[in-house]
Amino acid sequence: MGQPVTVIEKPSSIPGTVRFEINRSLTGMGHERYVAGTLIEGDRPPDRLARSLFEHGGIESVHIYANVITVTLDEHRNSSGLKEIIEDLYIYYLPGVEVAPVEGFGED
Repeated sequence: MGQPVTVIEKPSSIPGTVRFEINRSLTGMGHERYVAGTLIEGDRPPDRLARSLFEHGGIESVHIYANVITVTLDEHRNSSGLKEIIEDLYIYYLPGVEVAPVEGFGED
């Protein structure tokens, strides 16, 4: 369940930096910057995405502005696997995740 995010990966003129443009805004008009090794406390979509990207490994920083995600990679790393993490941001029922029962749903 959920909706996959449409992601277009674009190269950057800055070596070790890759941009992803998606079909929805994650931050509105605000900027969010995350640096490796810094605690991400929130649970908003940009916070969850940044945590997932850092868990993948090989990332120095993540900057999210509206629908653009800019990732600075560690030296000698590539963007392999990052697009899929972004695409699955709103997919909730992955293999191995227990689905909530519908009995009693909506009852007071």
